[in-house]
Amino acid sequence: MNNLLTNIPGVRVGHADDAALASGVTAIVFDEPAVASIDIRGGGPGTRDAALLDPVNAVERIDAITLSGGSAFGVEAGGGVQAWLAERGRGFAVGDARIPIVPGAVQFDMLNGGDKAWGRFPPYRDLGYAAADAATDGAFALGSVGAGLGATTVNLKGGIGSASAVTPDGIRVAAIVSVNAVGSVNVGDGPWFWAAPFEVNGEFGGRGWPSAFTPQMLAARLKGGPAATAIENTTIAVVVTDAILTKAQAQRLAIITQTGFARAIYPVHAPLDGDAVFAAATCAKPVDPLYGLTELGMVAANVMARAIARGVYEAEALPFAGALPSWKMRFGKGD
Repeated sequence: MNNLLTNIPGVRVGHADDAALASGVTAIVFDEPAVASIDIRGGGPGTRDAALLDPVNAVERIDAITLSGGSAFGVEAGGGVQAWLAERGRGFAVGDARIPIVPGAVQFDMLNGGDKAWGRFPPYRDLGYAAADAATDGAFALGSVGAGLGATTVNLKGGIGSASAVTPDGIRVAAIVSVNAVGSVNVGDGPWFWAAPFEVNGEFGGRGWPSAFTPQMLAARLKGGPAATAIENTTIAVVVTDAILTKAQAQRLAIITQTGFARAIYPVHAPLDGDAVFAAATCAKPVDPLYGLTELGMVAANVMARAIARGVYEAEALPFAGALPSWKMRFGKGD
């Protein structure tokens, strides 16, 4: 157990980013095609091949998923991952042709101080290729890396988080998330995380909850205040299990896992967000389709909440004037 998405056998994660750009890409690559679907709850999503993941549509399995900065420009990251897979003969067979299936989601990080004057061609296709090429089945970095390099919340630097767990029946489930929320992941002005009840082994500082919740803590705090727009925020995530799931069951897992967003971000699923969760299954172990899938979703939601808190806990501030502080700058490591 490495408490990362790569705790699922056959799953690799790679990052590529550009410090001057203050943006990047994270690639999730499957050793074998995985059953997958998606659930979108935010009002301003940006996705690639999301319609393909609807259970009523034909393609059952995918080869990789991309999470990217760059707003709509970042959709091109999937093309870079697709090129990397094509070089290795991967993809959905159509006659003699093979088409790598690479859904993805993007987040807005265009106003974080980085240099976005990239000229005619955005860099995200190349970053996607590099992220796929860097993908490992071992430990990978969290915080201000990959798609999370440019991520922010309303009051603290956001970033890449990950966590994993095993259900009582021995099914593995893990999540990776890039936290770029319109709301807050910490409670009020304090060091506590909304996800505190689900924390494991002090993975995001072990601060617990405050002794009491005040009206000030529960007040709305939105990135951009009254001028906030839907395109500026998105928390994008992937949950993966080694359970044997159908495409419809994968979509149900994504739906239940969205509960983890609500446990970790305040507020969430707003018209100002583009929140989306991909769910994928490597299909190694059977699971009961009713009770078992429900329990799997419950654990997955807890894992997602933990991953979101870890994304903020592990982040580092961007080196630009006026950049948001990191959690550790404000509150220390807490461990």
